[in-house]
Amino acid sequence: MADTGRQSFTDKASAALKPDSQKSTTEHMGDSLKGNADSAASTMQPQGEKTTGQKMGDTFSSNSNNNDRSMLDKAKDTVGLGERK
Repeated sequence: MADTGRQSFTDKASAALKPDSQKSTTEHMGDSLKGNADSAASTMQPQGEKTTGQKMGDTFSSNSNNNDRSMLDKAKDTVGLGERK
């Protein structure tokens, strides 16, 4: 089961299994938008907050990020608002 806000594994699988030649232009655009949104969500979510199932799903879909901190936390660090260690 995918984490909240992420594309379900069954949606990913059905989009991948259907040949591109059988997809309409609308389906191609939808797949692209959903894939980009899911990739962004993967990047924004720290690895430590992902469920084991989501980590495995990201690995199989080449959507894995190896950062331990979210993009928001990194942005805060850049402008000096992040955690001090």
